Amino acid sequence: MAKIKGAIVVDTERCKGCNLCVVACPLNVISLSKEVNVKGYNYAKQTVEDTCNGCSSCAIVCPDGCISVYKVKVEK
Repeated sequence: MAKIKGAIVVDTERCKGCNLCVVACPLNVISLSKEVNVKGYNYAKQTVEDTCNGCSSCAIVCPDGCISVYKVKVEK
């Protein structure tokens, strides 16, 4: 049985750091960065690698549609 591995890509310049994706992530792989974007917001980023399962909870709650979720099958 193949395992699904997920990853997110955040449009950092559009992200306003609302923190909804951080709260929505069941695996706690997203956090707000210490850096800021051009608008002065701390943007979201994936901080824990190889843990995301691609559930898309973060993308669903993002009010600005800044998050893209990718899923890849990983053969064992």
